[in-house]
Order: sequence, then structure tokens, then C-alpha cells
Amino acid sequence: MQTQLTALVLSLSLFGTATLAQPTGDLGLVVERADGALLVVDQSDRASIGRITGLGDLSHASLVYSPDQRFAYVFGRDGGLTKVDILEQTVVGRIMQAGNAIGGAISDDGRYVAVSNYEPGGVRIFDAETLDLVTDIPTQSKTVGLVDIPGTKFVFSLWDAGETWIVDMSGDAPGITKIAGMGTNPYDALVTSDGRTYIAGLFGEDHLTALDLWQDDPKPMQILDGYSAGREGLPVYKMPHLEGWALAGTDFVLPAVGQREVLWVDARSLEQTGQTETYGQPIFAMARPDGRQVWVNFAHPLNDTIQVIDSLTKKVIHQFTPGPGVLHMEFTPRGHEVWLSVRDADKVMVYDTQTFEKLREIDALSPSGIFFTSRAHKTGL
Repeated sequence: MQTQLTALVLSLSLFGTATLAQPTGDLGLVVERADGALLVVDQSDRASIGRITGLGDLSHASLVYSPDQRFAYVFGRDGGLTKVDILEQTVVGRIMQAGNAIGGAISDDGRYVAVSNYEPGGVRIFDAETLDLVTDIPTQSKTVGLVDIPGTKFVFSLWDAGETWIVDMSGDAPGITKIAGMGTNPYDALVTSDGRTYIAGLFGEDHLTALDLWQDDPKPMQILDGYSAGREGLPVYKMPHLEGWALAGTDFVLPAVGQREVLWVDARSLEQTGQTETYGQPIFAMARPDGRQVWVNFAHPLNDTIQVIDSLTKKVIHQFTPGPGVLHMEFTPRGHEVWLSVRDADKVMVYDTQTFEKLREIDALSPSGIFFTSRAHKTGL
């Protein structure tokens, strides 16, 4: 059996004294939204190994990791920014930086943590070591789709203004580039792992908007224009998440707002290459790390079901019902397993992605987001 967090490795210090070392690469955190807590989990043992409490309102929480994978920065819906030590399983710092927050990002060099706010709006950037405020960027708008990109930069969009801003933190003072004309009410966004393509989903228009961030002067490009033309939009009970974006082979796979389908887009040309009818309105469409499969979960009232789509045929190859309220999915780094948070069953369920066999259930209190430490080394997550 591989080492659990509680199994300590002995090493010798320079003074000949036995010291304790612990690995972090096999660990992860599960948000327990009902109790403002995090469950510490071990991937190889498929087990919970600890709990961190006192994190406030985690009803729409996300988190990022420091480059050494030891610290997590948790973004609470109540505006709280909390730094936790996953080895010590303790809160090491916590500030209330806003009234209502919606996520965040960490810079590529690990020096800065940025938080996206609804109330009072704008983005605030903090020192990752101390949580001291570094810069406050007011926008007079709710901010969404905050991601990191190479060069110690952050990118985010403005719900009210239909703009995307790029913040460069590499110099002595922040540099801000404002890009207008993104479209009406961007609600979320994604960025590719190379930091080149940023795609914003639009609640108020029948297309998405892309930016080529490798260009000196990025211009908005409409993609999937009219993807739901001629069809009545369904009531939207929950907005889909683009940050769980899928790059399957050479295609992006994106959930369609107000439709029961996912859309396939060529990653280079940004032209639509297909669509797949789904069981319900998709929330997350997430690719297995090798890109061969896309796993999709759905909005209420059909949120008890998962569908698996083959990326070659673009057809559903498996459908099953883990339980009520499947909120989030997380693949192990090489994709041999997927972990599902089943909120209303108070369980995290682990499945084999080849056989679809359930391997383990882990007790958790209203679990939502699942975050493995491998995220520390991925752009845009």
C-alpha cells in the first residue's frame, strides 16, 4: 500500500537527528460546503485522512495550491480568503477581503493570489506568503472567469461591462490591459494549458468569445455564433462551468447554455466540429487527462446522472446514476480514476474510468468541489 499522510518517512538532518518528511503529491481536498470544512484525502488509499474546519461559507468555494503543494488558498462565497496547511491540517491565515467572492487564481511563480469579487466587485491581489493586500483593482462590475496565465499575469471578465482585463504583475506596479466588446454578460471563462486561448461564455448572447493572448493586441473573436438559433432555450437552473473545460484530442468540449448538449470546437480554428445531445443541461464537461473520454454532469433536477462521451465518435458510451446531487468531478493525474462528489448522499464516490466500476465510497458532509494537489502545476486551474 502506498504511503498515507499519517505514515511518515524518516530522514536524517545535518545534525544526525531523525526528522519527519511527508509527501503531498498524492493528496487532495474536498469541500464540505454545509460545515465550512475541507476533507483531506489520499488518492492511492482512496480514503479521508483528516479535516480542516473554520472556513466560513463554502457554498460556492474553490481553491488553488502553492507550487510546493503544501498550502491551499480557499475562496469562500462570503468573501473569505483562507490559507490552509494540508500537512498540518490547519488554517494558517484567514482574511475577509470582500462581501461576496466567486473564485480566484495563483500566479505562475506562486507569489500572488488573486480573488474575483461580486461585492463590491473588482479583483484584489494578495501576497501568497502573508495574505497582505498587494493591489486592489476596482471595476464597477462583478468579475468572473479569473485565471492565471504565464508571465505572472491574471485574466478576468466583467459581467456588467462585457470586457476582459489582463493584469500584469511582473513589474514594480501592476499593468492593466482592457479589452472591450467581449459580449453581453460573460458568466465564466477558461484558458488553455499553454495560456494562449481564453474563451468567455456569454449569458446574454448566442455565441462565445475567444481571445488569442499570444497577440500583442488581442481582439475578441466570436465563436459558435448562433449555436442555439431556432431552438427555444430551456430554463437555466444552474449556469454551466467553463473552468472544468475539456480539451479532448484536438477539440474543446463546451456545455451549451439553456440546451441539452455539449458543443465541439476545433482548438486551432475555433470552428464548430460537432455537438452531442445529452441527458440534461450540462454543468461540467470534463476530459479525462488523455482526452479520450469526456465526463458530463447536469443541472437540477437531473443532477443524479453522469454521461461519458467518447471523443472519437462524439457519442455517449456510458450513463449511470451515482446518486442525488452530483456536483463535481476530479480525475486522478493520469486519469485511471475519477472522484465524484454526491452532495445529497453525503458521499465522495471513486470510479475506474476504464471499467466504470465503483471502487470506494468516502463519507463527506455535503461535498462539492474536489481538488487534487496536481492542480498546483497546471495553468488556469
